[in-house]
Amino acid sequence: MKDVWGALADGTRREILDLLRSRPHTAGEIADQFTLSAATVSHHLSVLKESGLVNVERRGQTLIYSVDLTMFRRLVRGLEDFLKD
Repeated sequence: MKDVWGALADGTRREILDLLRSRPHTAGEIADQFTLSAATVSHHLSVLKESGLVNVERRGQTLIYSVDLTMFRRLVRGLEDFLKD
């Protein structure tokens, strides 16, 4: 889970996750929402994917990103366990 906390520590990655909450987006649609270079956005997406926070589906040459709720559920359960008396 260390990788997850590192991924969530970055503001841009949290903005990407917030964008993906509404619906899946292509890499290009995500990049269009930021003034960052395509390479920087790609790096952020890679970190999110490696941490398990997003899923990636390939449709031809297009990559479509969506939030992976499984990891978020694990985080919530882990926090609940931590906070138990």
